[in-house]
Amino acid sequence: MRTLDDISGAAPSPTHATSPSPASTSSLPPRATPVHSRAARAGVPTIPIPRAEAQATARTARPARAATPVPASASTGIAELLRGPVRQARVLMSVPAAVYLVVPHERGSAVVGVLTSDAARLPLGCVLFRPSNGRPLVALPSGAPAEVGGGRIVVGDLAVSAAAWWNPRPRLPSLRPALLPEGVRQLRTTLYGEGVPHSAFTLPGLPTGPGGPLAALRGAVRRADLDAALRTATRLIGLGPGLTPAGDDVMAGTIAGLVLLGHPAAERFAAAVYSLAAGRTTELSRALLRHAACGQVSGEYAAVLHGLVGERPLAPAVDRLLATGSTSGRAMALGLSTAIDLVDRTTRE
Repeated sequence: MRTLDDISGAAPSPTHATSPSPASTSSLPPRATPVHSRAARAGVPTIPIPRAEAQATARTARPARAATPVPASASTGIAELLRGPVRQARVLMSVPAAVYLVVPHERGSAVVGVLTSDAARLPLGCVLFRPSNGRPLVALPSGAPAEVGGGRIVVGDLAVSAAAWWNPRPRLPSLRPALLPEGVRQLRTTLYGEGVPHSAFTLPGLPTGPGGPLAALRGAVRRADLDAALRTATRLIGLGPGLTPAGDDVMAGTIAGLVLLGHPAAERFAAAVYSLAAGRTTELSRALLRHAACGQVSGEYAAVLHGLVGERPLAPAVDRLLATGSTSGRAMALGLSTAIDLVDRTTRE
């Protein structure tokens, strides 16, 4: 049986995550019709470059340096990388609302995101002041070169500089903040549904029923048993589809909540969960688990915490969190509810 003390070591700094790279779902844009060269007009045979070679060329060519960097608001969670020396990076994933880069360095690697203003405000992100419908990000193949450091990110023809900074660790009233009981009930009702028991809650891609990992997690919470919760983490990490599997999001929401709400075993639990993620999940997801272990969360998750302590309206914050991604927001909210229960039971006992 594995306990918290079986996995030692403090939670690492959020800029040094390592994990295997997921398969890319992006591809190169169609090739333009070639312009006939002088040799072709003279009748000399020419050899077209195959698509595979074109992709290899795109991956090895140095990124172009844009003349004028585009301003963005950067998370302080990636400040060390942005302000440090220029490092060669590669594209992990490119979608209309985000480009994620893997940045190797002397202590492993980190993941940095260039995000549009309507994307989830992740703690590893540099957020543009433009929405995705303006198409500020150009699709790039997985493995395409990029650069991070010297105050900016260069990927493709885009250069991004940090014109402002935001802190992904929410500043709460105290190390163990008191949550509004009505706010906690409102979060649970919105998450689970009116009159629906916690045990009936499901997430796409995760096994259901009394023998499933979510039911096991609820049982561990009822007993205030963090060792049992850690054993559940071995079943949840990497479970579910996507770049951030739902099982990872549940655990990220849990460990971030434990850290930010002041659970006495939060640091050991977070380090243990992060250690379990090595080789089990995606590179992006493990990087987000590392940030969560430092209490660094998305802007949507932070807004819910501020609402729970009475500093902001709670209902719109919960709605925005639950709308994040296909399952990520609901999974993170479930993790936060789990952390609230664990802290409450530990305090009472």
